[in-house]
Order: sequence, then C-alpha cells, then structure tokens
Amino acid sequence: MLGGVLGLVGLSAIAGVLVTATVTPAIAVSGYAASSAITLFDNLPSYLEVDEPMLPTTIYAEDPNTGDQRELASFYDQNRTPVAWDEVATVMYDSIISSEDPRYYEHGGVDLIGTSRALLNNAGGGDTQGGSSISQQYVKNVLIQECEKEAPADELEACWVKATQAKGIDGYERKLQEMRYAIAIEKEYSKNDILLGYLNIANFGGVTYGIEAAAQYYFGVSAKDLSITQAATLAGIVQNPNYYRIDQKDNEVNGEANGYEATENRRNYVLTRLYEDGKITEDEYKEAHASPVEPNIHPRQKGCITAGGSAYFCEYVKNVIENDPAFGETPEARRELLRRGGLKVYTTIDLTLQMAAEQAMKDNAPTNIPGMQFGSAGVSLEADTGRILQMVQNTEFSEDPEVLNTQPGHSAQVWAADAEHGSSNGFSVGSTFKVFTLLDWLEHGRSINERLNGVNRIFPAFNCDGNPMPFGTKKIGNFANNPGFFGSVRQFTEQSLNSGYFAMAQQLNLCDIMRVADRLDVKTGDGKKISENVQGPYDILGSFNVAPISMASVYATIANNGLQCPPKAIDKIVDADGNEMKLPDSKCEQKIKPEIAATAAAALSGVMNGGTGGPAHAPDATPVIGKTGTHETLQTSMIQSSTKVATAVWVGNVEGEADLFRTYVPAGQVSQLRYYISKRIQGAANAAYGGDPFPPPDQNLTRQILADLPSVVGKSVTEAQNILWAAGFSPVVGEPVPGMQPEGLIETQDPGAGRVPSGTSVTISPSNGQGSTVPDVKGQSLQDAMAAIAGAGFVPERGDCEKKSKAGAGKVTGTSPGAGEVLTQGSKVSIDYQARKCS
Repeated sequence: MLGGVLGLVGLSAIAGVLVTATVTPAIAVSGYAASSAITLFDNLPSYLEVDEPMLPTTIYAEDPNTGDQRELASFYDQNRTPVAWDEVATVMYDSIISSEDPRYYEHGGVDLIGTSRALLNNAGGGDTQGGSSISQQYVKNVLIQECEKEAPADELEACWVKATQAKGIDGYERKLQEMRYAIAIEKEYSKNDILLGYLNIANFGGVTYGIEAAAQYYFGVSAKDLSITQAATLAGIVQNPNYYRIDQKDNEVNGEANGYEATENRRNYVLTRLYEDGKITEDEYKEAHASPVEPNIHPRQKGCITAGGSAYFCEYVKNVIENDPAFGETPEARRELLRRGGLKVYTTIDLTLQMAAEQAMKDNAPTNIPGMQFGSAGVSLEADTGRILQMVQNTEFSEDPEVLNTQPGHSAQVWAADAEHGSSNGFSVGSTFKVFTLLDWLEHGRSINERLNGVNRIFPAFNCDGNPMPFGTKKIGNFANNPGFFGSVRQFTEQSLNSGYFAMAQQLNLCDIMRVADRLDVKTGDGKKISENVQGPYDILGSFNVAPISMASVYATIANNGLQCPPKAIDKIVDADGNEMKLPDSKCEQKIKPEIAATAAAALSGVMNGGTGGPAHAPDATPVIGKTGTHETLQTSMIQSSTKVATAVWVGNVEGEADLFRTYVPAGQVSQLRYYISKRIQGAANAAYGGDPFPPPDQNLTRQILADLPSVVGKSVTEAQNILWAAGFSPVVGEPVPGMQPEGLIETQDPGAGRVPSGTSVTISPSNGQGSTVPDVKGQSLQDAMAAIAGAGFVPERGDCEKKSKAGAGKVTGTSPGAGEVLTQGSKVSIDYQARKCS
C-alpha cells in the first residue's frame, strides 16, 4: 500500500510537470524532478499511425430508373458510416465537448485536471478510466482499432484489455503513452479534425460505431438532423457504450421497463453540462430533461439477405471477393478486406432483367415441392463481356441455420454457381454437354450435313487417346424411346439424339471431346477438370455435375464468334481512400475459331426452330441458338443465346431422385418448367439487348459428303442390311418383287451402287423367286412375237396398232412392259405393231 501511494505521488508529480511543461511551455519549470520527468516522457513513442477505421463494404447495383447506384447489401464487423464536419449537428459536438472535455479547445491534447483524477483512481486499485481528453479518447480508440485489425484471434482480448483497462504500473504507462500520442496528434491535426475523427471512430454499443451509424440505428435520422435530446443521449452512450445502449428492451438494469433509467440519468447529466456551458437555453433544457428516452431502432442488416431477390447474385459477388487472390493472399485477409475495408463494389447486374427473371421464376417454380428437394436457377451473361446480368433461384435466401434446417424453400447456396462461388457442386447438365462433341466434330473438319447411322444399338468400344473405352452391354435410350435413325449431324443436334451422338463420338477421340470442355473453362462443380474424370462413353451425354453459369458461358462463346469472356460480376471496386482497385483477370480469349463457332451455331439454331428447344423460343424475331438437356428423369436444363445474351436455366432435384416427368405444380409438369422460365427470361433479354443474325456457316463444314454405295443385289436381306449399315447407309426393306434371283435374295436396290451422299436411305427389295424377263421382240412379226412372249411364261395380247403401208406392215414396234423388265410369270404383256389395216 505504501509503495503504491509513493508511486502515485511520484508519478502524479511527474505527470503534472510533464503536462505543464508540454502543454503550457511558457511556465518556468526547473529542478531535477522536472528535467527527469521530461526525459522519461520524451522516451515514450510519440508517433501514432492513424489508419482508416474499420469500414463496411457496400455492394451496389445501378438503378434502372435513375442511373444512380443503389445499395444491395453491406458487410461489416463494425457498422460505421464516416461523415464530414458539416454532416453532424452542432449540438452533437457541443454535447460531446461539454460532457467529455469542456476545456477541449484550451489544452494541447491533455487536460491536467482530468488526468490527475484518473491517476488518483488508478492508485486506489481501480481501472484507469475517466479524465481523458477527447484527443486521448481518440488515441485510445485508434489503438483499439489497431488491436482489432492486427491482433491474432487468440491475443485479441489481451490486446484490448491492455489498450483500455490496464491496472497499476501498466495503467500509468498506458495513460502516459496516451498523453504522449495525444500531444503528438494535436501537432499534426486540427482540433476539429480530431473531434470529428473521434465521433467517426467511437463505439456506441454492440457493432454500432461512429456517430452517423449510431444516429441511424438508435433514432432513424442522420447525424446532421439530431435533436438536442438525441444528441445528449448519444453523448451519454459513448461514455460506456454497452451499458448505456438503448437497443436491449429486456435489459433489467437499463431497459424499456424502467425507461432506460441509467441512460436517462447519463443523458440528463449531458443536458445539464450543455445548459451550464450556455449551449442550450433554459427552455430547451427543461423540455429535453423532461422527455423520456424513446429509441426508434433501425437495424442495419448486413449480408446478402438485404438484397431481396438479388441475394444469390450478391452471394456470388461476396464469394468472388472472399476467394479470389486478387483481393488478398489469404482467406483471412480477404475476409477482413470485405468486412473492414470500406470497399464500394459496383456490380454488373441489370435490375430490369433481374426483376423480369425473378417474376418468371416466381410464376413457374414454387419455393418448395412436398416430397422432394426441388430447385431451380437461372443466370444470364452478356455474350461479348461476360457480365452477369441476372441470377435467380426459386428459394428464399437465408444463412440462419435454424431456418435452413426447419423451413423448406430456403437456401444459402447459389445453384447457378460452383462450389467456390456458391457452395454448390453443380448438377448433371444432360444433353447441353453434347456441344463439346459437336465442336470437336467440326474442329476435325467434319460436316454437319454428314449422315451417320444413328439407330440405337450397342456400340463398339470408343477410343480415348488410344485406349479402348467399352460402351457396355446395354443400349442407352433416346428421349421418348426414339429408336434412332440414319441422319445428319444437324438432325441429331435438333432432335438431341443420343445414339446419333454416339455414332459421331465413335469416329472421334473421346478424350479430345473432354479437352474441348477443359479449353472452354468447364469444370465439375467442385473444381475438377473434365478430361481427368472421364468414366465412360456416356459422359458425352452430360453426366458430369457442372454449374449452369459455366455452360451459359460456353453457349455465349459460340454466339460471340468463339471469343470467350469469363463470367464477371463486378465492374469496379473503389477502396476507402477513393482509389479504384485492380479486379480479377477477365480477359476475353479466342477459344473457338470463328468458322467453327458459326457452323456450330447453325446446327444449334435448329434446336430452337423446330427442334427440342422450340417451346423455349420467345415470340420475337431475335435469332437464338440453344440446347436442351435432360439427365434421366432427375435434372433438366435449357440454354439459349442470342448474339448479345446467353441464358441458362436448370430445374431439378437438389438431392434425391424424384421423377420430374411425374411431378406437377400449378404451372405444369415439372420437366417442362425449364422452357417456361427460359422463354420469359430470354424474351426480356432480347427486348433489352436485341440480337443480330448469326454469321453464315462455313461452306466446307456444311458440304455434302459422298460415299461409295456397294451393290447388295443377290444378298440376303440381313446380309444386305449389315453391309449397308457398315458402309454408313440406311437400308429400307421393300416389298418382294418379281425377280430372277432366288426367292428372298435382294433383287433390286435404289439408289444403285455408286457415289451417293453418305447416310442415304437405300431401298432393298427381295426377289419373290417367280420372275422372268420380257424378251425383246421388236421387228418380229406379230405371230412370232406372240409366240416368244408366251414362251417366256407371259400372256401376250395385242397392243396398239399403227396403220402402215405395205412396206412396213406386220412388224412389232415394242412391248409394254418393255424388253428386259422382270415380271412375275403369267403377267400380261402387250405387243405394239404395224399393219396395213388396223381393226
């Protein structure tokens, strides 16, 4: 005890001398104590780095009506909105000064009277508190911010205690250091700057920091519009924020039941100080003193839940910042930048298109279907920039675990995105994946008019970089049990024929097809390369789980002449200092040759014009390409694109195996919802962005392919069919015909052997075994001709008679059927002849 008292006396003397010497240097100071104190004081650090306080990051979208940026969401550890000097009511400055530091404009950073009181309190064993000037309180808050920014999580509490509540000798040291810093900053900043800095950095309870956020939160007004009562209340709160805060109605000590008694007492103290200092009139004092404490709480929600229907796009933006190394080397650094860096993030979303997409989703896809984990998502990209224009989902956004676990129809996952950008692993995209086989086919110089055997069957093993990949022992069905057909690549694409695409892939390298997907930045939803995860030939049909946004980018690339612009959600970011930040690389690259893209577009346009995508075609004149996708009965997709905007829509099972073709909602069969949603969204995009005609396809890639058609005359029907199939032709068995061949063998084929277009249908007709050839009797006498015809097994009869002079009379001119034709024996043959008299 004695040591403590002696220490108090010594330190108090030192502090007093130091303050006097530093703040009022005109006073003569002499003697050993004074010189020693000054030496000790000068040895303390004098430079304090005053960084920006923690600031919320705000995500913006352009208002389509005004062109102004409007807030979608904010993220913060501390809710703070810095303001300028003239954005704070004068009575707020008066309230702080009168209650916290009435001699603020008179001292040089340290108030000797207040400091002495604090030292006496500390000597008695209490925390160092009170007595600090506004400059010292500002210093303390800066040091607290430094703790919260820099200290590791396990050291944060110790750092905070050291900056605010150190006791004993540590308390003296902290107080002296505060004084040293306070004196230093007053040499660098004006009094008004320090006062405003304090109001912008101070805590007002919980996560509410700064006078503007406090005014908005507690009273729903701006700091410049604070009344006397409100200003006095906030000046009272800042003295002990978490004790005097007025947002906890049920607090037994300071809550609604007792009229926030503690806060009211502190407020009234501030009012008294204002009145005594002549800052308010007696009437103003009486009126304010008599008024109750009446909070009007306006919580500032943080996170994407405030973005409404745009919440999933907002979540995508947040994940870009938290996951891209462009925003920090470590996850923690990126998280801190988002929640503390005061960024202004200007996004790509088109709110007009977004609202149209939200309505399309709302009108067709319910938030929940009993008995299944139902989901739907849509996303649109600007083809020549990659800008994400809309992103919608059928569920309501929530990050509350209780809501997610108990209320169907809520999700925090972004189903249009991948795991990195939306915590979703993607979905089986079905036949929309066939586009990679189509592109590989074209890149090998093959024509979309080449005809192949697309009849459904068990195919031989496929080639994957020289390694055989078995097809399996069972046929893979076509949609609607289509048996398949001989047709062109264009037809296979329009009708989404699985067996037709297997026929194409049979003539390609399966691994090359997957590398086309790699080149176009398509990965599985969890980030794996497609080419490194091939399981079998069926993968060309879209068995991989892929994010819809990745597939939208592929079709946008085709629509953009092969130039791929990666999806991007952010146009610009401005940091807290007003500097524009460097964004993640989103450079457009030529991934497909223009002639390949144009020819692929020609094939894909048929999908939307008479093909499987027809129901999703908007009723306007904008040219579009597209592709449907169905994975068994579990997942469905519809992707379409104009030259300006690409839209991908997915509808299916988030988890589980509910049959979409046997499930119905008010809008109709669930398997059909993709068409309805896509039609509405793309229609809105066409109305806003238009679209140009697609370039004409490459002539070489649309050429007619000729092949050698073998003769199958004399072969059995089965043998003839196999020969024609193997040669790439489509055999059609006709009715038996009279023939010289033994019964059952092919008598005729049409067209005959020679060079014909590949895949041509060839009609083969077996012989009935009863045929005979009509003999050539031209020039014979009528009698001899009739005998010859009868001898060949036919029934002769007179035909047309031509009157002729004696010189040519009696000669046969021909028969019907003609000479050389094969007829069934017993058939009638008419003989035409000449005579002098025709009767």
